[in-house]
Amino acid sequence: MSKLLVATQNRGKIREIEALLADLKIELVTPLQLGLNIEVDETGQTYVQNAALKALAFAKATGMLALADDSGLEVDALGGLPGLHSARFAPQPGAQDADRRAYLLERLQGNPRPWLARFRCVIAVAREAERPRFAEGVCQGEIIPEERGQNGFGYDPIFLIPDLGKTMAELSMEEKNQLSHRARAVLAARPILVEMLDKG
Repeated sequence: MSKLLVATQNRGKIREIEALLADLKIELVTPLQLGLNIEVDETGQTYVQNAALKALAFAKATGMLALADDSGLEVDALGGLPGLHSARFAPQPGAQDADRRAYLLERLQGNPRPWLARFRCVIAVAREAERPRFAEGVCQGEIIPEERGQNGFGYDPIFLIPDLGKTMAELSMEEKNQLSHRARAVLAARPILVEMLDKG
């Protein structure tokens, strides 16, 4: 069975990607399983550049086909912030997800609602000696001032999907994997994966 390295330590992302690729005849491998601890400096100016940096670093370290993502939350009232800096969007060192959510809501105070926003995800698939290939997914919604839901991670508890009346953190894994930004990006990447695994 072909192997695919999912280049992240984020268990939430790994669970989502496993569910989305469960029907493909591939074995998903994580850095933890391989004893890999690679810190990639995300110095890119775009999601595409950062996803490529991560996928290539893990592909070169292992010789395996690697999948990496870069994603962010873009809030219109903040000019698209936190965007590329979503995972590091808090002033204090060692900030957790809850700290980032609190800081985001603090920054939004005084701006009229609705606070329109979107999650954006870019997937990069790479082999050591090949140029990465990419797929993108977007999920539109809005930020709300109170946290709702126990599922998900990151900004999910304050990201409302108006059509459903639920936050991303109130969705089941099955619901999330039909409409989240990462789900849409991974589904768009499936033909790329199949082609690259066939070639490999």
